[in-house]
Amino acid sequence: MRSMNWNDLKLFLALIRGGNVRVAAKLLTISHSTVARRLDALETKLGVRLFERQLEGYQLTPDGEDMLAVAETVETEMLGLERRILGKDHQLSGSIRVTLVDALATHVLMPDLVAFCHKYPAIDLRIDNSYESVDLDRREADIAFRFSRNPPEHLIGWQIATLASATYASREYLQNHDLNDAESANWIGFSTRESSPTWRKESQYPNLPIHGQFPSLLIQLAACKHGMGLGMLPCVLGDSEPTLVRLTAAKPDPAFCLWVLTHRDMRTNARLRAFTDFLTATLKRQRPQLEGAAHPNRSATGEA
Repeated sequence: MRSMNWNDLKLFLALIRGGNVRVAAKLLTISHSTVARRLDALETKLGVRLFERQLEGYQLTPDGEDMLAVAETVETEMLGLERRILGKDHQLSGSIRVTLVDALATHVLMPDLVAFCHKYPAIDLRIDNSYESVDLDRREADIAFRFSRNPPEHLIGWQIATLASATYASREYLQNHDLNDAESANWIGFSTRESSPTWRKESQYPNLPIHGQFPSLLIQLAACKHGMGLGMLPCVLGDSEPTLVRLTAAKPDPAFCLWVLTHRDMRTNARLRAFTDFLTATLKRQRPQLEGAAHPNRSATGEA
């Protein structure tokens, strides 16, 4: 039997975490056919079947179960080694993978991301627009801008601000709808997680129904701007749109506590340190906007 290599174990673990060839291919950024071919080659090399191919997905065989614990241990050691090596990189060149939500990039950070790229042209900045938490231990990203009450203790980071939210609506919507009438006005929804969410109960309009499901902050902003309903939006978004009126005072939301995080092993990497120093400084200067203090004070008639 020929020996396995690190790529074999990454393939094996991706199939377990993805559950099928399609998701594993996405995790590994390779084609479906390559995943299937490499799995067949791995099983042939080992002389055992690792997965049962079933309609609902790939299920581990007893031999696959035996391999799982060892594969995860090797993965932990290899990723730890990679992080420690990269942590000693003192060059202001190479790539940085950053994960953050789209609205933070477009409405808060973009001028500073551009300025950073101009200042450090040898650093290749790669943005992952995601509302999902990525695994910094597995180097799915180098730096995460994450909204969290309590980030993992093994990560190091900087707490920037607690974002404030408020109720917004377009001037046209306010002119054509009675906010005290549940038959006339409605909220724009986030997701289906709860039928009567706390934010609505604690709002000024707890009896208005929720319409739609829009998990993206940018889509919520656009829906509010075009008159779909009332939006409970971060003030840094709502205040930036001149067609929207803020209807309530800014309220800090503990769920929107903004952190800049990286792995402890990466704290001495020169390019990551340059990026975090640059961006945290600019974000702290924008704290009034993030916390809703810089209110443009627009009225429902458009008067400032």
